[in-house]
Amino acid sequence: MKKDLVAYQLVKFLESRGIEKIFGLCGHTVIGFLDALKDSRIRFISVRHEQIAAHAADGYARAKGCTLPGVLLTHLGPGLANATTGVAEAGLNSIPLVVIAGDVPSCYFGRHPHQEVNMHADASQFEIYRPFVKRAWRVDRPELLPEVMDKAFRLAVTGRPGPVLVSVPMDLFSMEIDTRFFDQRIDNCPKLPRPGLDETTAAEIVTMLAKAEHPILYPGGGVISSGAATALTELATHLEIPVLYTLMGKGSIPDDHPLAVGMTGFWGTGFNNSTAMKADVMMAIGTRLSEADCSSWYFGETFDIPPTKLIHIDINQEEIGRNYKTVIGAVCDAKMALEAILAAARRLYSNGVKRSDIVQAIAREKAVYQASIADARKSGQWPMRPERILADLRDVLPRDGFVVADVGWNKNGVGQQFPIYEAGTFVAPGGLATMGYGPSAALGVKVARPDRKVVALIGDGGMGANVSPFATGAVENIAVVWVVMNNCAFGTIAGLENQHYRHQFGTLFERDGPPYSPDFAAIAEAYGIRGYRIERPEDFKPVLKEALELEKPCVIDVRMENAPVVTEGCWNINDIFRRRGEDKPWRIWSWGEETPWRMEK
Repeated sequence: MKKDLVAYQLVKFLESRGIEKIFGLCGHTVIGFLDALKDSRIRFISVRHEQIAAHAADGYARAKGCTLPGVLLTHLGPGLANATTGVAEAGLNSIPLVVIAGDVPSCYFGRHPHQEVNMHADASQFEIYRPFVKRAWRVDRPELLPEVMDKAFRLAVTGRPGPVLVSVPMDLFSMEIDTRFFDQRIDNCPKLPRPGLDETTAAEIVTMLAKAEHPILYPGGGVISSGAATALTELATHLEIPVLYTLMGKGSIPDDHPLAVGMTGFWGTGFNNSTAMKADVMMAIGTRLSEADCSSWYFGETFDIPPTKLIHIDINQEEIGRNYKTVIGAVCDAKMALEAILAAARRLYSNGVKRSDIVQAIAREKAVYQASIADARKSGQWPMRPERILADLRDVLPRDGFVVADVGWNKNGVGQQFPIYEAGTFVAPGGLATMGYGPSAALGVKVARPDRKVVALIGDGGMGANVSPFATGAVENIAVVWVVMNNCAFGTIAGLENQHYRHQFGTLFERDGPPYSPDFAAIAEAYGIRGYRIERPEDFKPVLKEALELEKPCVIDVRMENAPVVTEGCWNINDIFRRRGEDKPWRIWSWGEETPWRMEK
């Protein structure tokens, strides 16, 4: 019988599962594990805050195609709590993570050891994560850790992917166990076929789509994470079906494809939302049909379901029929489903389906939209128009370059008007919509794909929340280019407040009256990386080009007009907000004669 320290056996297990990077932060509960990790081929990327580590692990998993989970290491108590927002963001976006957290020594459970979480139960820090992880374990015996880690890695990537937590009392890392406990789990990697779609249902779906007068395909983030974008594009091309998409589904089809219409919902264009409304058959795949994408589910704003007949395909059975009446629901992997439907389409309609009038309409409306923003994209005003910032970035960034967004113009504006050409190269916080996601997630994306250009588009609010990704970029030489779209405000909220309440209290950054913002270029220089402060709009594009060519971490601080993202969809907060004394009708749920429970004006 051979024995070894648990920490060394755990590192051996992680190596065997193909883990190359771990993101995290030290603490007294995990330095036993770090001792074993220091001589490993696994690269430990140390950050200055656990939320940064969580977002970086999230970005890493996405850039790797979600085939393996990102791995996050945290200290107990405050370390685990600091990572909460990032892990929750990953959970709501179906991104696989394995969180390994140190915990109090097992022999001290319930005695108030240093930093124990025990308000309602002893040694209960793992309970914090239960609302947003697929499973949370506290490992009480060293012999159980191999089994739990085996389960954790399998669970994170199967079904609807997501994060899992393994909370390990710190004394376990320093215990010796029989190496056979880990040995029997190291190669326990069975093939796990993803659920597919039967031929009969595939043929039924194809027939509905082919015979429809106004069909649409509607992909979400599940199409990206499952690697189904090629199959979706080929299906759309074969049957000439317009493709609209959710924010997280952007990139499912190249935006310059003749059948790519665009994003729906709050920030969808009028044409996009009207195209969705007039559909007679709609196939939604890999999406939860959530509020932002569906204009708060108001009837007659983005979707009219019914009369639109909805086909809904998702890996999670709970999403089928949750928000809309569904005529065909299929619980299966997006890629498996689309490949089956594509095969059926080629078999049943070998010559495809032609809808030249639809293709022409899309081209015409795209041209109209591009013309409507052309002046803003070329504007010489200072502070810069956000449309020009995005246009200049698109001109400089390679087609396969990554754009990592935060919240505000850099997410909603990109979703609306910034073309994405390759699946997975648009990385954004969707489910939780976390401000501060982008600066950190970009680190993970670049670590995963060092061969690609990576630009983080960040507002000054999101960048100001935590600038320490600059330190990690400097220490690890991670060549992210952070572009700070600096409008001296929490811009989106300032716009909403001004629209409804005629003031911007608490939303603007001011110092003794005038607008105020830190000099992010100077902050970058203080961290030891290159900083650029843009003073004229014509300087932005050449500076951005120079920064990308350096292949070094860089920060570009560019002043931007605090202009709202044009919102042609509907958001129910616009009905909720009201000033004192304002006579404003509420929308109410009402029962119609033909369609029940419509939201009526």
